[in-house]
Amino acid sequence: MPHLKKKLFSLSIHLHKLHLFIVFFLVGSVSFFAQYTNVINSNKPGFSESPYSVGTGVYQFESNIFLRNLNIAPTFSEPKSLGMDIIFRTGLFLEKLEFNAQITYQKDKVAFKNIFTSHYFTAGFSRVSIAAKYLLFEQEYDDKSKEIRSYRKRHSFDKKRLIPSVAIYLGMNTDFVNERYKTQSITPKAGLLLQHNLSKDFNLITNVFYNYIGTEFSELSYIITATQIFSGRWSVFFENETIFQKHQNKTSLALGLAYLYRRDLQLNASGRFLFEGKAQGFYAGLGVSYRINKHEDSYTELNENGDVLEDTRSTKYNKKQDSFFSRLFSLFKKKNKGI
Repeated sequence: MPHLKKKLFSLSIHLHKLHLFIVFFLVGSVSFFAQYTNVINSNKPGFSESPYSVGTGVYQFESNIFLRNLNIAPTFSEPKSLGMDIIFRTGLFLEKLEFNAQITYQKDKVAFKNIFTSHYFTAGFSRVSIAAKYLLFEQEYDDKSKEIRSYRKRHSFDKKRLIPSVAIYLGMNTDFVNERYKTQSITPKAGLLLQHNLSKDFNLITNVFYNYIGTEFSELSYIITATQIFSGRWSVFFENETIFQKHQNKTSLALGLAYLYRRDLQLNASGRFLFEGKAQGFYAGLGVSYRINKHEDSYTELNENGDVLEDTRSTKYNKKQDSFFSRLFSLFKKKNKGI
């Protein structure tokens, strides 16, 4: 009988340790599937929008200087534009939630072609918008590197990669723009964002947008972007964007290159063939993406019984994360390396 009690006591100890292991594993998995990445995750040089957020505590700037040039079409057209596009992105409240703002300033050549051709120049903001996106579904994949018994299974295609991660996008176009781009009201923009990670180095992003909703300028568009990563630092992309408008459709075919200069800094360049109604031309862009990284993984500290410890460094940090203003002002605070 004493021998049986000793075995039962030993079994209970092992079960208790297993319970603690499972708890710690699940807690650790939260950060593994978080939106934050160790290196900058920029949407540039493409026009498409990834469904993934930059992560909480990250303040990211994506800029692009561009030249757009088309042949002069009949009647009024804008054959040439030179400008700069700036996007600010940050994750707030939740890892899966991102807020962003976009400003585009450009100088346009406006031409009129009939019997004679004339033109004039105008400059100002062509876009001032704010938006938010939320990741509804994040696809998870099998780690085939741990499959050591079967070479075939280790190198087989994971069929779950055919199912994309999904996010919704809601934005608002303000009317603080140049006279040529005004719609006389604030207009909404809605979108569906999909991403297939077909391998660890190749992904496919698909966006569908309905923009300027409720106005005569409303447009439906789609963007498909394929990206291939080389050697961890270089990546190339091919993109097709088509915009369906009331009076004409616009299509662009793009090819671009991005280079990860540092963990928080990316350089990029792109070129596009443009087809806008009867006009044709090209678009060229050079850009820089940079992030201020204040991200800290949210985790929970447990005691030997698996209970949550109160007022630990992590719980204090998590409480601080619930404050919008504390996150906003933390951008200007010096990070304490000792914590």
